[in-house]
Amino acid sequence: MANRITRHIPNTITCCNLLSGCMAVMAAFHTDAWRTLLWVVAGALFDFCDGLSARLIKAYSPLGKELDSLADLITFGLAPAMLCLMTLRQYDYACDTLANLYPYIGLILVVFAALRLAKFNTDDRQTSSFLGLAVPANALFWCGLFQMDLSALPGAPWIVGALAIIFAGLMVSEIPMFSLKFKNLSWADNKVRFIFLIVSVVILILLRERGLAAVIGWYIVLSILTKGQH
Repeated sequence: MANRITRHIPNTITCCNLLSGCMAVMAAFHTDAWRTLLWVVAGALFDFCDGLSARLIKAYSPLGKELDSLADLITFGLAPAMLCLMTLRQYDYACDTLANLYPYIGLILVVFAALRLAKFNTDDRQTSSFLGLAVPANALFWCGLFQMDLSALPGAPWIVGALAIIFAGLMVSEIPMFSLKFKNLSWADNKVRFIFLIVSVVILILLRERGLAAVIGWYIVLSILTKGQH
């Protein structure tokens, strides 16, 4: 009986990720970037814990794999896409047609997040590192970006739209990117990870939640410079 209950623990945690994603979407719908960030971070923690619990109790299943991807699509795909869309609707545009249509460029993020997750699930090359930007990193970038006041930035909506296209491409790219999974704590085996974490902590201390976008940018640059070595 205990074993039957235990094997459902990872899927239960995954459902908590899904619920967090739903709450993030609701916050994004109201253009509440701070609450969206909180729920995305909660989803990321649940996403980490469901994989950890599955490894600890060896409770792997095809159902769990599919459920995890569906939850990630909501939390790390739809939520940042909705936040991008709703934020873009706040800007002034040259005409009503542009104002009504342009903000929907944000939805490209959820489409490419789905492609990224499907690609990851069918690609056996991504067991210890990634090819392309992982969807949680994409979500943290957008949630961090919208903690900043972009209203005074010249051409802000066009910059945001360009970033949406760039990050959509990054998610399905073949660029090698390192993972943060530590097999041990030795400097030699984890030099890139330690360098990333040290610089990231400094950025977050200085900029707090507004530094999240910079941290993800730093992660992308470091991955390119080191060719995703692990």
